[in-house]
Amino acid sequence: CISVHVLSPGYVNARLEKETPIFNKQRIDFAPPEKINSLVVSSNQLCMSLGKDTLLRIDLGKPDEPNQVELGRKDEARVYKMFLDHTGSHLLIALNTSECLYLNRSVQKARTLSRWKGHLIESVGWNKFLGTETNTGPILVGTAQGQIYEAEISVSEGSLFSTNPDQYFRQVYTLEEESGPAPVCCLEIERGIEGKFFIIATTRKRLFQFVGKVPEGTEQQGFSSIFALHADHLPSFREFPASFGFSEIAFYTPKLRSNPRSFAWMMGNGVLYGNLDYSRPDSILSDERVWVYPSDIDITVNKPISIVLTQFHFLLLLPDRVKAVCTLNEQVVFQDLFLEKFGTLTRMIKDPTVQQIWIHTEKVVFRYHVQRESRDVWKMYMNMNKFDLAKEYCKDRPECLDIVLAKEAEHCFQNKRYLDSAKCYALTQNYFEEIALKFIEAKQEEALMEFLIKKLSSLKPSEKTQTTLLTTWLTELYLNWLGILEGDPSQRNLYLDTREKFRTFLSSPKNKDCLFNNRASIYELLASHGDTEHMVYFAVIMQDYERVVAHHCQHDEYDEALNVLSRHRDEKLFYKFSPVLIQHIPKKVVDAWISMGSRLDARNLIPALVNYSQSASTQQINEAIRYMEFCVYQLEETQQAIHNYLLSLYALCRPDSLLSYLEQAGTNPNRIHYDLKYALRLCAEHGHHHACVHIYKVMELYEEAVDLALQVDVDLAKSCADLPEDDEELRKKLWLKIARHVVQEEKDVKKAMACLSSCALLKIEDVLPFFPDFVTIDHFKEAICNSLEDYNKHIEELKREMEEATQSAKRIREDIQEMRNKYGSVEPQEKCAACDFPLLNRPFYLFLCGHMFHYDCLLQAVFPNLPAYKQAKLEDLQKKLAATSQPSKGHHRPKDADTASLGKGQQSREQIKADIDDIVAAECVYCGELMIRSIDKPFIDPQKYEEEMQSWL
Repeated sequence: CISVHVLSPGYVNARLEKETPIFNKQRIDFAPPEKINSLVVSSNQLCMSLGKDTLLRIDLGKPDEPNQVELGRKDEARVYKMFLDHTGSHLLIALNTSECLYLNRSVQKARTLSRWKGHLIESVGWNKFLGTETNTGPILVGTAQGQIYEAEISVSEGSLFSTNPDQYFRQVYTLEEESGPAPVCCLEIERGIEGKFFIIATTRKRLFQFVGKVPEGTEQQGFSSIFALHADHLPSFREFPASFGFSEIAFYTPKLRSNPRSFAWMMGNGVLYGNLDYSRPDSILSDERVWVYPSDIDITVNKPISIVLTQFHFLLLLPDRVKAVCTLNEQVVFQDLFLEKFGTLTRMIKDPTVQQIWIHTEKVVFRYHVQRESRDVWKMYMNMNKFDLAKEYCKDRPECLDIVLAKEAEHCFQNKRYLDSAKCYALTQNYFEEIALKFIEAKQEEALMEFLIKKLSSLKPSEKTQTTLLTTWLTELYLNWLGILEGDPSQRNLYLDTREKFRTFLSSPKNKDCLFNNRASIYELLASHGDTEHMVYFAVIMQDYERVVAHHCQHDEYDEALNVLSRHRDEKLFYKFSPVLIQHIPKKVVDAWISMGSRLDARNLIPALVNYSQSASTQQINEAIRYMEFCVYQLEETQQAIHNYLLSLYALCRPDSLLSYLEQAGTNPNRIHYDLKYALRLCAEHGHHHACVHIYKVMELYEEAVDLALQVDVDLAKSCADLPEDDEELRKKLWLKIARHVVQEEKDVKKAMACLSSCALLKIEDVLPFFPDFVTIDHFKEAICNSLEDYNKHIEELKREMEEATQSAKRIREDIQEMRNKYGSVEPQEKCAACDFPLLNRPFYLFLCGHMFHYDCLLQAVFPNLPAYKQAKLEDLQKKLAATSQPSKGHHRPKDADTASLGKGQQSREQIKADIDDIVAAECVYCGELMIRSIDKPFIDPQKYEEEMQSWL
């Protein structure tokens, strides 16, 4: 059957109604042949005394292989008590005859300890630090007479006893009560820090503690030095008045090979239990409490027999039952009643290595398994308000942890520890609204903020709505709180601390996405509170640098605005805010532009520069020129708009730089990046004639260039006149312009004559019309004479050329006559170079190189290599030739008509043949260009390659 319990909002716990108990009893399937006298267990090794003389040893790891040992006693001695060390190797058997036997796990025969004879052994304190499987190390032995002895037992290498297995046996102390020596009920040896040892010894009513140091390296010498410290005075002890004739102490060790952490001492008045603190100087017992026996335990009738201690409980063995008491709340949490048929319970013991509890009667053996002992410990700690311990024991059970946190939060709230309460509430599944209202009603805004912060950190990424709500609410609370603290000078430190927390909240990576998605709302909140400082801070976090820069500009903080731009290097922000910034800090802005380099498109900055330059002085315009020059000369910008703007700035303020820029740009229009027409108009408007002349030259408008240059400088015009080198007519025209200007405008005859010497194209007769009618000839007499001499020389050259042409024509006529009479001889046995058949069988061609071809063979070789248009012409000629060779179909044509027609046909036929010869026999097919052009032609036609390849297989 399953029941469902709702523990808190968000958790549902399904639990079995019958949960497995903490102490789960199991009866051992074992029927002893004789009654069980005593039972001990340690390190999974169990030793059992049966009857008078039998000892049964069982390795619980191999329970099917028990080992039986006979003690070999013939007298009436019986086993009084047995003691097994922590390794399970050394077994001491105390007899009721005041004798003691020793049995090692590796041997089959028990030996008598002769030095121990005469002492009834009540307790043994094993040495857990020096003891091994073959040697016990120094141990303590307590007797019924109250003496404490120190002894050591050793086994030889071959697992055989030496002459005396007990190395020594000497008394070190005697325990006494009010009436004198009292039996030593229990002994325990523990080692603390810095070589300090603690020895606990109990009698019926007292618990003694012996504390002392054993020098390092002398541990093997025993503990006599510790007892010697108390030779003259009693050690510290606890005493209780009641007694039922004996006592027993139990310890709990959390881990193997570690020191015990807690103790429980069963004595006449109840159970003294607590923790062990090894850092204390004189007594290791701490947090002591006494559990008084309840009314159902009468020490005269059913007194406790044994006690064992677990992590959170101690178990008392009574004659007919087992009681488990929680050490946290002293409540009996478990009681197990045994049936009468099993007999009276005799002994209870715990194996400290495997945390199993063993109980036996004379007939039966039981074993308890401790299962999940800490399952309900959290609830006890919670009820004790020990919340840290409670959370520790339910950290893997979220439904229980939620209950603990809710209880802790409520406890803190009741005690006005509101911040601690908020931290705990944030981790619970309690209703959010209830908790928030609780803090609001208590007017604890700081605690409410803490609760919201913790709650926000616990949300999942998918809970976006809740995240948005908490983030916005926290922002509002922070702003309210900062506004209150800012107006109170006495709260300055708290204000700074809160401001830092708010900034941490805004810059938290976890909140970044939420804040970014809701940044408009956050900006509105910040604006409503007038908190410009945090508005700027938040904008920087959101990388909303546009808002940051705009804020600085609105408050005339131009340097700060430029710093933000320079730091984050956002091109769009530069374009947007540069028109404002350059009006106030032009030099710094241009420096920032230059530092950005090619990341900025200078075309987008031109509007800012234009607005600035229109209202600025020449000195300020220089900043604009500086940036444009950086773009042109450093970045090597080729955009026409940039070059045009730089030209306009040069024309406005720097005419000298204008001409040098134009000259540096060169005269190749294809490599010039400014607009020539715009540059010409700009220079003309500002009267920069030299620059205009240069632009005319680049545009190859040489006449305009010369006309404008003549207004400035004749030499400049001369340099322009020589530019059209390939057009002599134009060059002569330009020089004539210069000559006319010199003669008519400057009226300088000598300079005009100098123009003749500067240009070889000009003659004196070209310049004469420009002179006045009454100018004297003396100034250009020499030029006229030179001109006449040149004409005579030219006439003589023409005569010589005519004679040479006449001689050349005569030689050509002789060569033609010689070619008409040239012939070649063909032998009857000659063969065609193409088909290798006799040549004279068909019409043929003979070439000067000696190759001879049939007409049809030559035609077949030449035709595929002719151009398409010649192939078509050749086919047309062949058709015409065939048409002229057909006989006439008319039978009654007059003879004269036939003769005339034949003559006409014969003449046409010869012409057709001549045309065919011009095409086919223009050159030898083997020696001419045709053979050279066919050098890259494959021997086998690619289209017939496969067919040719198959023919060779």
